[in-house]
Amino acid sequence: MDNRNGVRVVSGREEDSCPGTDRNGLSRRQALGALASAAAAAGIAGAPAAAAPKRPVAPAGPAAKKAFIDDLIARMTVDEKVGQLRLISIGPEMPHAKLVEEVAAGRIAGSFNTVVRRDNRPLQEAAVKRSRLKIPLFFAYDVVHGHRTTFPIPLGLAASFDMTVIERMARVSAIEACNDSVDMTFAPMVDISHDPRWGRTSEGFGEDPYLVSECARASVRGFQGAAPDKPDTIMAAVKHFALYGAVEGGRDYNTVDMSPLRMHQVYLPPYKAAIDAGAGGVMVALNSVNGIPATSNVWLLQDLLRKQWGFKGVTVSDHGAITELTRHGVARDNREAAKLAIKAGIDLSMADQVYLAELPGLIASGEIKMAEIDARVREVLGAKYDMGLFADPFLRMGKQEDDPADVRAEDRLHREPARAIARETIVLLENRNQTLPLKKQGTIALVGPLAESGLDILGSWSAQGVPEQAVTVRAGIEKAIEGKARLVTARGANVLDDKKVVDYLNFLNWDKPEVVQDPRPIETMIEEAVAVAREADVVIAVVGELRGMSHESSSRVSIDMPGSQRRLLQALKETGKPLVVVLMNGRPLAVGWEKDNADALLETWYTGTEGGNAIADVLFGDHNPSAKLPISFPRSVGQIPTYYNALRIGRPYTPGKPGNYTSQYFEEEQGPLYPFGFGLSFSRFSLKDLKLSATRLKRGQTLIAEATLTNEGSYDGANVVQLYIADPYASIARPVKELKGFQKLTLKPGESRVVRFEIGEEQLKFINADLRQVVENGRFDVQLGLDSHDVLVESFELV
Repeated sequence: MDNRNGVRVVSGREEDSCPGTDRNGLSRRQALGALASAAAAAGIAGAPAAAAPKRPVAPAGPAAKKAFIDDLIARMTVDEKVGQLRLISIGPEMPHAKLVEEVAAGRIAGSFNTVVRRDNRPLQEAAVKRSRLKIPLFFAYDVVHGHRTTFPIPLGLAASFDMTVIERMARVSAIEACNDSVDMTFAPMVDISHDPRWGRTSEGFGEDPYLVSECARASVRGFQGAAPDKPDTIMAAVKHFALYGAVEGGRDYNTVDMSPLRMHQVYLPPYKAAIDAGAGGVMVALNSVNGIPATSNVWLLQDLLRKQWGFKGVTVSDHGAITELTRHGVARDNREAAKLAIKAGIDLSMADQVYLAELPGLIASGEIKMAEIDARVREVLGAKYDMGLFADPFLRMGKQEDDPADVRAEDRLHREPARAIARETIVLLENRNQTLPLKKQGTIALVGPLAESGLDILGSWSAQGVPEQAVTVRAGIEKAIEGKARLVTARGANVLDDKKVVDYLNFLNWDKPEVVQDPRPIETMIEEAVAVAREADVVIAVVGELRGMSHESSSRVSIDMPGSQRRLLQALKETGKPLVVVLMNGRPLAVGWEKDNADALLETWYTGTEGGNAIADVLFGDHNPSAKLPISFPRSVGQIPTYYNALRIGRPYTPGKPGNYTSQYFEEEQGPLYPFGFGLSFSRFSLKDLKLSATRLKRGQTLIAEATLTNEGSYDGANVVQLYIADPYASIARPVKELKGFQKLTLKPGESRVVRFEIGEEQLKFINADLRQVVENGRFDVQLGLDSHDVLVESFELV
């Protein structure tokens, strides 16, 4: 979904209020005592407040819910039913005053991108005081990795390999969003991606179905809590259903053509995991699936989602997707597009007028049955019921006198969890001669175009994150070394040299460009950086991508280091000073030169509001990194797709043997630059002595795989032990290995601990050629490792 449609963008973020309103006239709501206590226990401040006096409470329980909604539908006119299928954003075509009147007329079910209680309260009052049936609105927003406080991008969160980290992020984000009257988030985004050219790689959790599924479950638990009808929880709408991350060529909005077997084995499990975890909503993808757009795909939305998976929640089209059915070429006009979408199962039409204009006529002509409309309306009303809005329309809005005086007030942020979480997402890729951690002494040179960017460190989909409140890398380092060391700085280069690309990234930011170039010649900037470096004992270079380069509609033809940044790094290397490269990016980059030449290499992704402090914590040893790559890093764009769990083939390349007549690219070394699951620590860890409790396993039984993890270094540290299963002989070609579990353990220097995994049929099952979940007898290889490449192996037979 395009977060810039329907909202004004200022410095790459959305304004807090609608056009023409004052953003600073709102006050902070005090927390409920019980919620505040619970929040404090979790390290979370600012739980939502007591709501306004309640309307008659909707009855509890499934039977009572059904009766309640049946009665409401029976009293609704056709126009009122159509109104409950529309999700509208404030914008030039729908200013706030007009939106209020549309709500009062019963023509709107919900609003998105309105995130200030002062703006939302008149809308809800119009719904529950002026509309005929008093049906409440809901308010939705893209709360993807934070709300007021921005956390690391989802790709970075997945790198933590710690589901408590992801759940805590979602919990804090939900509390902040509730404080701004948000009822639903369009998250988590669980699209598997094997092509880092795709700009939305940054928004997902990586390449592996097991890891992404675990992240999906944790996100839903965090957003929704025990139930989405509480004043500090929001409903999760998982996206983008389905297969959006597999767009051809990594080009956004492109087609997807995929076998059903591959869908079920790799791409569909994360959506199913989110739904099984209780996600109340599903946002439908913009792409087509095997020639049929997801928005009009009966198999996808009816047969699979509702009948096979049993989903009972609400479906939401992506932005303008129903109208786009005409561009896909499956609808001749908007009338046919509305008909296709309703029959496929699209409940809410986001940001277009098609349902409003076309559904009444389609119903009158009999082309759409009233029962079909009622089914869609039932799901929308059911979602509102589940969000607690019939019981209290102002559940997350509270009383007007409790509104915050300043919606951007510092005390509305959650800096402590933001910093703690960000530290857990930073991946140490190289550390020659124990360059890191740095000492807080001497002279340190900080160079690079991203070192002082409070905007880029927030990443894409940063919701209400404010760049001026973000801690830059420079600010974090200055704070860390204050009074102990000297910092000298230079920009060194722009991220981009191509004006056309800069203009593209700035296109939607008409009032304040997001990308601001240093006009000096690159030679001048590099000379300045080299001079600064020569003064220093060590050089830190912060390079990578602007956040807009890893975003929706930001697919790239190259994954190389952009612009002249490589030239800058090469010049810094020639000074002979230790070179620490800090990457800031939302996709795997081809960083072969950096791998070979940097004395230390950190992958920091976009770390969010407290990013600069978290990065400094790692640079100076106040935190020992333990994150792992949730996605493989190719050596070059020509290696794409590179992912660890590819299917077995008849002519595989074997390292150490001639590559002729094997599956490989002969100009380049085979395999990824960095494999899935890779990440170093300041400590040295070893994993030894893999043992299985049995070598033969009967159906219904389990065995234990165990190995000993030892911290052989001199720092307290954590590492992630990863369990992979290989099924070498089966009825279909199976992946060379699959992640089936992981555990993060923290050990003191010299400490050893035995890590154990239970293995049974759950870890051995797969989807066969008949699309049935099966477990087949035979040999299985158990692999334990600290990444997907270097593993210990033992085998057993399932009999």
